[in-house]
Amino acid sequence: MLELVGVTKVYKGGKRAVDGITMRLGPGMVGLLGPNGAGKSSLMRIVATVTRPTGGQVRYEGVDVVAAPDRLRRELGYLPQDFGVYPNLTSREFLSYLAAAKGIGARSAKARIDELIELVNLTEAVKRPLGAYSGGMLRRVGIAQALLADPRVIVVDEPTAGLDPEERVRFRNLLSELAAERVVLLSTHIVSDVESVASDIAVVAQGRLLRRGAPEELLGEIDGQVWEAVVDPGEVPAAQARHVVSRMVRTGNGVRLRVIAAGRPWADAVPVTPDLEDAYLGVIRGAGERGQAGQRAVSR
Repeated sequence: MLELVGVTKVYKGGKRAVDGITMRLGPGMVGLLGPNGAGKSSLMRIVATVTRPTGGQVRYEGVDVVAAPDRLRRELGYLPQDFGVYPNLTSREFLSYLAAAKGIGARSAKARIDELIELVNLTEAVKRPLGAYSGGMLRRVGIAQALLADPRVIVVDEPTAGLDPEERVRFRNLLSELAAERVVLLSTHIVSDVESVASDIAVVAQGRLLRRGAPEELLGEIDGQVWEAVVDPGEVPAAQARHVVSRMVRTGNGVRLRVIAAGRPWADAVPVTPDLEDAYLGVIRGAGERGQAGQRAVSR
């Protein structure tokens, strides 16, 4: 069990990147969704014991990991958003170096590295130096290093950046399998990264936890508020100003808009079944409207 209790992070200058987040995480995958700048990476670094929180606690199996970080680090696999390598080493040499640093025996490390290189589809590039790898290939090395010690807690920040569609699917399926007996926290701003594999979604913005629930719960909350209509191209700017537009496709008759609105936005708009991206945008929109209402109240 991994617990976050009132976790806060304030940087120099007063920027509040994480604002009192409380969550309890057991075995399974939690998809942490939020726009860029929402505080996701700051929160992930705190959970991974890389950064100390300004306030609150992170507890693993009841142990305060700020005071005793090694308790979690022994069972943690972490892939940060910015992952660095030694460009002159091959992937096998690099992973062997990290395995030694983690205290994994040479024989066990070799077998595990062989398994992981095949798992992340790097077999053909294993003898090339990392400096010759593409961005997507380096991301796969990062995924492999996060899984080296067969961790019980896996924290991955924007893990599919740079991966092609086939690799994204492969990695999502892998995390889904691992989550059966492990705590997996996956941070992303890409809804498709979590919609097919996460049974638990947490939406964050401006450092705050806005909503947490199963995908079907989030979808239920926005049912009846998603509409589609074909409008003249000249009407698009006004529609974007009035509504959250989740999709826009040009057709021979105009522009097909998919919007989130409490009531029918146009006479010919038809209701459609919401997807997780609609639900996510609905949560973000609701938070923005509440913030604007609060600002208006204060100004009065």
